[in-house]
Amino acid sequence: MKRREWLAAAATLSSIGALGLLPGCASPVLRGTGDLGVVIGRANGTLYLVDTTAQALIGEVPGLGDLSHASVVFSRDGLFAYVFGRDGGLTQANLLERRITRRVMQAGNSIGGAISADGTLVAAQNYTPGGVKVFDARTLELLADIPAEYAPGKLSRVVGLVDLPGRRFAYSLFDANAIWVTDCSDPRHPKTQKFDNIGRQPYDALVTPNGRHYIAGLFGEDGLAQLDLWAAEPKVQRILGGYGKGQAPLPVYKMPHLRGWAVAGRRAYLPAIGRHEVLVVDTETWAEVGRIPVAGQPVFVIARPDGRQVWVNFAVPDYHRVQVIDTQSQQVVQTLEPGKAVLHMEFTPRGEAVWISSRDDNRVSVIDTQNFATRARLDMPAPSGIFFTARAARVGF
Repeated sequence: MKRREWLAAAATLSSIGALGLLPGCASPVLRGTGDLGVVIGRANGTLYLVDTTAQALIGEVPGLGDLSHASVVFSRDGLFAYVFGRDGGLTQANLLERRITRRVMQAGNSIGGAISADGTLVAAQNYTPGGVKVFDARTLELLADIPAEYAPGKLSRVVGLVDLPGRRFAYSLFDANAIWVTDCSDPRHPKTQKFDNIGRQPYDALVTPNGRHYIAGLFGEDGLAQLDLWAAEPKVQRILGGYGKGQAPLPVYKMPHLRGWAVAGRRAYLPAIGRHEVLVVDTETWAEVGRIPVAGQPVFVIARPDGRQVWVNFAVPDYHRVQVIDTQSQQVVQTLEPGKAVLHMEFTPRGEAVWISSRDDNRVSVIDTQNFATRARLDMPAPSGIFFTARAARVGF
């Protein structure tokens, strides 16, 4: 074989995965991954693959274990989904080949993770044992094990793990009332900066789109904890302290998910714990500038990519509803009932549609964000989280 022919053959073989050649296919299907996504099959441990342009279910990947509280991040090229299962499983799935490529059982109870800004490291946040584990994104080789030990023999549950610039991760320790920032520039020798006494029971967190502020919600008290990561000497600052002051405490039927907090322009829209309100915050001063009454206790509060709308879903007994806030008027302008037990919402990259999972009706609805008409319905068993590959290009997702 001539050298040119050999190089051509080698290139063809090496690109089979990228082409999407499936077992048994006569010829490869050439396509990209930019309009792909996944839906978590909560009841059967299955990853459902979707095409956001065709608004269609295109395949499934079974065998991912307990996905009752699963989350997903993507490789920078959008080829691989990394799925964090509640049973501690970390699964790497190839979206074009539609199969599991690697899987490790890395903990006893895990609730999420993150991928580093350069795409080389995947980190898992764990309840049991409490801590963070860092893996090679290509091979899933364990590179670092960071126990969340806050007292001799005591490990905290870890929540709110996000990626930061420079191969760093920030996360909160629910049982230790702390925020830790770990630098994995040398992943086999990570360095951790610890911030203690940040407030009682941080239960989730986010990083703002510019990567500057890490904000943890506090379950044990009114208010939030904010860490300015751009400061020469970062310190934790309390914000929105006592936003429920003078009001009787209400039962919390489902914890809000702060990763879905909406930052639209200069304002952030945050779920008020246990209350039928969305808090409006000025992101320059981090002072409350308004409250918007809504139909129930907010769970996800998510901004359309252009910031013109904020969509809200709710805990029981109002979890069949979704409301839309217009950010110009600061009012609810639409109430939808897409199905029973709305668990998650995800916007297409430019926001012309939003995908909504209705677990108890076994379907995902695709809703037009201009006229609120239903564009499509996809049937699948007990869908929950929805994740699109566009997340690969976003800080904190």
